[in-house]
Amino acid sequence: MALTLRELRINIGWSITRLGIEAGVARQAVKNAENGQPIRAETAKSIVDALGKALGREILVSEIQGLNVQ
Repeated sequence: MALTLRELRINIGWSITRLGIEAGVARQAVKNAENGQPIRAETAKSIVDALGKALGREILVSEIQGLNVQ
């Protein structure tokens, strides 16, 4: 079962702000992504790379339920 971005973020114990910092993107970009608003492919990749690093495994953008990548 695929997890949402919010579920993954909470599972690793990060706030929206922390994920933004770790991904090198604006906090608002993370918030938009969690709310299903369109985000750029580069932003999505930065976010999933940060999550993958925290989890110690590669995560693909397609594995996260509800991401609206433009």
